[in-house]
Amino acid sequence: MSAASPARGLDPRAIARFRELGILVFLLLAIGIAAAVSPHFLSPLNLRSILLDVPLMIVVAMGQTMVIISRNIDLSVGSILCFAGMSVGLLFKENADFPILLGVAIGLLLGVGLGLINGLLVAKLNIPAIIATLGTLSVYRGLAFIVSNGRQVDPNDVPEALIRLARPSPLGVPWLTLIALGVAIAAHIFLRSTRTGRNIYAIGGNPEAARLRGVPVDKTIVLVFVISGALSGAAGIMYAARYGFINPGETGRGFELPVIAASVIGGANVFGGAGSALGTLLGCLLLGVIGRGLTVIGVSAFWQLAVYGIVILLALIVDALVQRRIQDATRRGRA
Repeated sequence: MSAASPARGLDPRAIARFRELGILVFLLLAIGIAAAVSPHFLSPLNLRSILLDVPLMIVVAMGQTMVIISRNIDLSVGSILCFAGMSVGLLFKENADFPILLGVAIGLLLGVGLGLINGLLVAKLNIPAIIATLGTLSVYRGLAFIVSNGRQVDPNDVPEALIRLARPSPLGVPWLTLIALGVAIAAHIFLRSTRTGRNIYAIGGNPEAARLRGVPVDKTIVLVFVISGALSGAAGIMYAARYGFINPGETGRGFELPVIAASVIGGANVFGGAGSALGTLLGCLLLGVIGRGLTVIGVSAFWQLAVYGIVILLALIVDALVQRRIQDATRRGRA
């Protein structure tokens, strides 16, 4: 055995698989504890609620994961969700015969446009992502108020064809759930099997080294923000299908917290270079189960926010310990 073997023993993919297995174990434990505390947790109605609530988080979190892997963060996802959903909802409100697919396309394009602005601010103007998207968070929320004049889109304004997405498919699960799974699978393939996906990891690991290797750093960073914006725009339409209304003040507010939590829990390192679509998917399911479980046993929504914050801190602590172990192993290998 060579002296460098300890460092090689901590292969990043092996760490990711171990992390995903750990999340799966915690997910099963959370389900077991919630079911033991409240038998109602496993009722068909409650499980259906989880399958309807989690898809929005999954879709947005896939884009957020790519942003975090690239060593950035997007705090504006909730506002993009609101603005895109509100804009399309107003189109349906003013024109009951407006084509559904065209409305969906417009929502995606709005998300792309807002994500593009975020990406240009970060990549071209070198504004730190946390500052840039903190600013656009407020700007995009303000735009939602402006286009709606402070009014919400009501359930009778949302087309029946869109509402059907929240109903069961022939497979017995809601269409929204299948859409979210499709997005997760596409994100996994994109990150693991394409050159651009590998470039995202390279940029997150070491931006300067990636640039020296010929990786188009700026274009790739813009791209991940565009993807994040597009998926947030899609989630805005899914929100309308799920809840039947869109309110400019409440829709998507604070949504960035659980999305970031799910990504970090799933192994996305806030320092970049690590993360996976599968881990994020499991993180979303875990938070969905925890959130619904707390609701079923009567815990206040304020405590749910506290739980999300605690989970983020725990995930960061785990990441710090893992990184320290890797560094220690690397030093021993060089000795």
